[in-house]
Amino acid sequence: MFELTGFQRDLLYVIAGSERPSGQEIKEKIGKDVGEVNHGRLYPNLDALVEEGLVDKGQQDRRTNYYTISESGRQAIRKRREWENQYVSLDE
Repeated sequence: MFELTGFQRDLLYVIAGSERPSGQEIKEKIGKDVGEVNHGRLYPNLDALVEEGLVDKGQQDRRTNYYTISESGRQAIRKRREWENQYVSLDE
């Protein structure tokens, strides 16, 4: 996960918390938190996550793709959380 940008990590978390979202659904969900995300930023980053094997891409219909978290993506999130937890403890 260290090789990913913060935006790519955010996309990964949104996909992990959704059930087969389309690119447009991902754009809407992440846009609520980070502001407007344009097409030219979203899809190259989704493609990078697919290329890294963290996300699987499927075809919903002729014009719409969907994205799902892969097992490698789940494992990467688990490892990232373990790493974060060794430095950040909110149980005070």
